[in-house]
Amino acid sequence: MSHKHITPEQKNELSVLLRTGVLQKDIALILNKTPSAISQEISQNKTKGKYYARIAKEKTKNRRVLANQRFRKIENNLWLRRYIIKKLKLYWSPEQISGRLRINYPLDRTRRIGKDSIYNFVHFKRKDLVKYLRCQKGKYRRRYGTRIREKERERLKKKRIDVRPSVVKNRGRIGDWEGDTIVGKDKSHILTHVDRRSGLLLADKLERGLAELTKEKVIERFGNILQSKKHTITYDNGSTFFEHEMIERETKIDVYFAYPYHSWERGCNENCNGLIRQFFVKGSSFKEVK
Repeated sequence: MSHKHITPEQKNELSVLLRTGVLQKDIALILNKTPSAISQEISQNKTKGKYYARIAKEKTKNRRVLANQRFRKIENNLWLRRYIIKKLKLYWSPEQISGRLRINYPLDRTRRIGKDSIYNFVHFKRKDLVKYLRCQKGKYRRRYGTRIREKERERLKKKRIDVRPSVVKNRGRIGDWEGDTIVGKDKSHILTHVDRRSGLLLADKLERGLAELTKEKVIERFGNILQSKKHTITYDNGSTFFEHEMIERETKIDVYFAYPYHSWERGCNENCNGLIRQFFVKGSSFKEVK
């Protein structure tokens, strides 16, 4: 039985199962949880005797916010809060405050704080201090744009499956590959590549599903294959293939990506991974795999 936290998706399933009259012990089996975990989830998050997934998620989020209050250094450290406010009123920037604390107290972590935390404190807790910031037009923004913009830039760098040469779609040659990873219980992965024409499978173990490790393994694997037998690779959108530009550069293989949630666009690889799952079912450990 799994003892991990009940996920938001499982909360949805739990709510539906309860409404249909399924017993808690049977729900525990369906969700792969202990009966006590299911009972605790219901008792903590029910409202007026009934369990609603949306309300349960809100209650869980609120509890975590309260639990993390003790980790908020500025709110819980009077000396640090007074120091920051004093320096802000002298028109020091959050970068200057953070840097000076790092120099003056290199070994005292209770008196060190990052500039982002100071900006958040000013904008969300002490808006009266915004007037002391050098830039008052809006909230502090990361120098190279927001994470959303970064993700959008990365998305635009990907070549999509519909711009592949027609010979790939028609399986007209050897050397057009599809790739993906299979995740094990111990967080290790099996990296698979399947040739679309011949059906040849190349499988490699990854100790962790990290983009850097994936890149190194792909370069190593395809470094031993003739260039005439490696033209393209089509991957899914997992973070393990984040280093796709480096893979292209080192292997001289054009890398493409299927569209999100379009697993059928890599049907050859998906079918092959399904066959592997007959021997390594979900929840299996890859510890003994070489």
